[in-house]
Amino acid sequence: MHPMRRAAAWSNRIPGGRDGRRMLAIALVDRIGSGLWASVSVLYFTYVSHLSVAQVGTLAASAGAIGIAGAPLGGRLADRFPITRILITVQLLRAVASFALLTTHEYALLLAYSAVGSLGDRAANILTRLYATRVAGPDRVRYQAFHRTVANAGWALGGLTAAAALALGTTTAYQWLLTGDALSFLGSALLTLRCGEPRTASRTVATSKAPPPTTKPASPWRDRTYLVYVASETVLFLDDAVFKVGLPLWIAHASNAPHGLAPLLLVLNNVMVVALQVPLARFGTTTAAARTLLVPVSVAFALGGAAMALSATGGIITATLFLTAAAVAFTMAEMLHATVSWELSVALAPTTAQGAYLGVHGLAQSAQRSVGPLAVTAAIATGPLGWTAFGTAIALTSLFQHRLVRERLARTPLSVPPVTVSEH
Repeated sequence: MHPMRRAAAWSNRIPGGRDGRRMLAIALVDRIGSGLWASVSVLYFTYVSHLSVAQVGTLAASAGAIGIAGAPLGGRLADRFPITRILITVQLLRAVASFALLTTHEYALLLAYSAVGSLGDRAANILTRLYATRVAGPDRVRYQAFHRTVANAGWALGGLTAAAALALGTTTAYQWLLTGDALSFLGSALLTLRCGEPRTASRTVATSKAPPPTTKPASPWRDRTYLVYVASETVLFLDDAVFKVGLPLWIAHASNAPHGLAPLLLVLNNVMVVALQVPLARFGTTTAAARTLLVPVSVAFALGGAAMALSATGGIITATLFLTAAAVAFTMAEMLHATVSWELSVALAPTTAQGAYLGVHGLAQSAQRSVGPLAVTAAIATGPLGWTAFGTAIALTSLFQHRLVRERLARTPLSVPPVTVSEH
């Protein structure tokens, strides 16, 4: 097939129509910029801003902690105001925060600007996800698969560009990478201007001739089942910490594998997501099917932990093979859980308060960024038994979630009705 026809065929498979495709373009631009900056931010603050190791660590931790509020705040605003306007505002806020980092080396100001950027990052993540949920309707799981594929490709492009720029090792190179990150947010804001505003259940009621409901929208903070579900999600997102912290440290300190294996396993993770996320999505196209996937998710996490433990029992070849097997298992768990999480987080939420609920769900990933490094370093400190316990604990959490949502889903429709998107 001609490349142009192949691209057109791939495009026509994307749910959400024209606006769905535009949001994927926004995700690509956004993640390319994030890939430029995420891999060099620590180096920028160290070599350009001349911060100490303690200052860099405190800055990253503080900005991350403040950014946690972005998810529920963005979701709450999306239930009250047009989501495209909020997303444009957030993207512009991120751009201003990135440009502001170029203007100073004062620690307090760098901390403040980083915190604003982190707040915007988490809010933009939830708003983009909520927009996709509304325009894709019942096809939201398949759309999520395309979104993750494009996002991972963007990260890879940004990361490769950053690696090439770092070969120069100059202050100007670091500054251009940060500038590229800021420009990606401006580009995302401009692209969002062309996106139609999806109609929500609450907005449809408000604009109809029927009187609006007098009851308050449901609050996720008073929904005990949903809060427990979000807590379990924090555990299931720990695969992120495995690839960012666990594998590199385990290879460096406790296995016989060559240190150069660590970046190769990260590449393997990225390639698998780009190649397999869309095909795997067909196994979770309904809420019931998504819940069923929690069983293989638990198996994948258990196998990943066991492979990590076994990697310490042999020489270079044995360690390399088991670490590769662990990376494959954890990546499978990541992809399957992404499908499950996207579907269940929406299915468990009332249609009139999706923004607020998805905002609270976003806290799971934010919390994992703080808890995850501690969990994997504890596994490393305990040795092979620690990794076995790590994988088993997450597997049991997956099975717990499978049981937790069963009764709730029995009282909830298994798919959302198609939503309409307003025309320009």
